[in-house]
Amino acid sequence: MQRKAYVPGAAALIAALLAGCTGGSDDRGPTDDANPGKAGTASAAAEPGRYATLPEACRAVSRGTLDALLPGAREIADPVRREAAYGGEATQTFDTDRKTGCRWKVESADATDHLLVDFERVVSYDTAVSDDTEAEDLFAGKVTAADLPAPAVSSATGSPSASPSSSAAPSPTGTSPSSGVSPAAGGAGSASAAPPASAPASPSGNSSTGPSPSATTSAELQPRLLEGLGDEAFVDDALDSSASTAKQRTVTVAFRTSNVIVTVRYEEQPTTIGTVPDSEEMQDRARNLAAQLADSLRG
Repeated sequence: MQRKAYVPGAAALIAALLAGCTGGSDDRGPTDDANPGKAGTASAAAEPGRYATLPEACRAVSRGTLDALLPGAREIADPVRREAAYGGEATQTFDTDRKTGCRWKVESADATDHLLVDFERVVSYDTAVSDDTEAEDLFAGKVTAADLPAPAVSSATGSPSASPSSSAAPSPTGTSPSSGVSPAAGGAGSASAAPPASAPASPSGNSSTGPSPSATTSAELQPRLLEGLGDEAFVDDALDSSASTAKQRTVTVAFRTSNVIVTVRYEEQPTTIGTVPDSEEMQDRARNLAAQLADSLRG
C-alpha cells in the first residue's frame, strides 16, 4: 500500500516556523544585553557637604568678643538693657538648618556700632553637583559683587607710589602728618599676611586726619582676598563719603568652609562729625571674629 507524502511536508513547515522563531529571539538578544550596559554607565551621586546643620548665630559670638566690637554694651547701666544688647536679635529665617543670623546695635557716647553675623548652608539639588561646588560658585558671585581691586592686592611694589614714606619705614619723611602714622603703616606692612594680632596697639590718632591713614595703609587695608580663613575668604571696606554727617565705615569679612558661607558685617558711625572710624582697627576686629567662627565650625 502506498503512503501519502504530506507528513514530511508538514514537518518541513514546522521546521521553517521554528527557525523563524529562533531568528526572532536572536534579534532581541542584543537589545536585552544593552540595558545592563546603560545602568553600568550611570554616574554616581555627588558627595554631600560637610555640614548638615548650622550654629545658633546669636550664641556664636562670645561676650568678650562683643565687648571689643561693641564697646558701648558694657557701659549700659540698666542690667536688663545690657543683657538684651549682648543677646542680639535673630534675623528672620524659615529654615534654621539652611540659614541663620543675628544682629547687634549698641550706642555709646563716641559712636554707634552695628554687627551682623550670618550663616548660610548651601545644598545642591543637582545630584551631579556637590554641595561644596554649589557653595563655591555662590561664593564666587559674592566676590564678584564685592568688586575687589584684585590687581593691587598682591603687588607690594604698587602701593608705594601712593605713599612712598610708608614703604621706606627706616627713612623718615619731612611730611608731618604722615610721619605720625608711618610706624603704624610699617608695622602693618610687615605682618600683612599674618592674622591681625597686634593691630589694637595704635588704634587712635588717625581718625582726625582723613587722607593720611588711607594713604599710608591703602595697600594693606584695601578690599582684598584673604588667606588662612576657611577655604576662601575676602574683606571689604567701605567708607560713607557723605560730607554732611559723621563718616560711617562698613567692614565685611566673608568666608566659605565646605558648604557653609559665613558673613560678618561690622559698621561704626562716630557721633562727632568729621571723625573717621579707624579702618585697621575695624578690620582687625571683624577678622578676629571671623577666625573664631571658622574655628567653631571646625569644632
